[in-house]
Amino acid sequence: MAVLRFALGALGRALLVVWVTATVVFLSLRAGGRDPLEAILGGPGSQAGPDAVAAAVAEYGLDQPLVLQYLDQLRRVATLDLGTSFSRRVPVADLLRDSLPTTAVLATAALVLAWLLALAVALVAVHARGPVGRIVAAALRGLEVVATVTPHFWLGAMLIAVVAAGLGWLPATSTPGSLPGLVLPTITLAVPLAGFLGQLMRDGLEEAGAAPFATSSRARGASPARVFARHTLRHASLPVVALSGWAFGSLLSGAVVVELLFGRPGLGRLLVDATLVGDVPVVIGAVAAVAVLYVVIVTATDALEKVLDPRTRRAGGRSAPSPAAPEPVALS
Repeated sequence: MAVLRFALGALGRALLVVWVTATVVFLSLRAGGRDPLEAILGGPGSQAGPDAVAAAVAEYGLDQPLVLQYLDQLRRVATLDLGTSFSRRVPVADLLRDSLPTTAVLATAALVLAWLLALAVALVAVHARGPVGRIVAAALRGLEVVATVTPHFWLGAMLIAVVAAGLGWLPATSTPGSLPGLVLPTITLAVPLAGFLGQLMRDGLEEAGAAPFATSSRARGASPARVFARHTLRHASLPVVALSGWAFGSLLSGAVVVELLFGRPGLGRLLVDATLVGDVPVVIGAVAAVAVLYVVIVTATDALEKVLDPRTRRAGGRSAPSPAAPEPVALS
């Protein structure tokens, strides 16, 4: 029953997110005053005659009231019939199938790199000792703050100017399937997120290292490596895992800027191009796909958090200290 409730809750969240995003996108595009006929007939300045205009209006139901157009669009999304692109005359599902994997690969690679960078910086900062160690730890804390507030477009531009154009180590453009071309976009997306996750990881490692379960484990003769691998890292990673779903969503939004900057074809470029020409089916399809992917990732991170922290399974939700045992206990 717990698994069934978890699955039904995830499904309900997915449906709610898709409905809200599809509604907001539809109303925003129409409120912007852009005529869908421009996208259908080839953009502003097209020389389409009255017959072509009448045929387009009838084919896409643009002569129907706005409410009926909205309901028809919701029906298409609910039945996975996303329609045909106004401007490209290609099924929206085909466009998403070609662009979504590219963006998903970029976001996943950036999330993994951000995790590794955050863990490495946190370990160095926590285990730094002596005067030099304190200076290094303070410098790393400053770098975390700087990385967190660094805009993607500025960092990407600097990497292109220094690494690609100046040193010639990596290409400035990114194409799907090219591993060297994936490096700079991945770094651009990962560094700001790594700064944020690094602060969480560092605080978690410091708290877990001073917790009673870690102290008692060391008192029983466990080596520092065993205490770290079995207890400290697991406890410290819980808040980072909990926020990884949100982090993946932020990476998907950042991918829009990064894909444009590095000339990488993907969902971000598709969404921007469709928005500029008012291609309603493509915009709604792309946003709905991102929403579903986001819900899937959040659900997966929730499940992973339950695996890492058995207290959530016993409590039936988020971990919380028991009134009878206020002190944290080691995760088995």
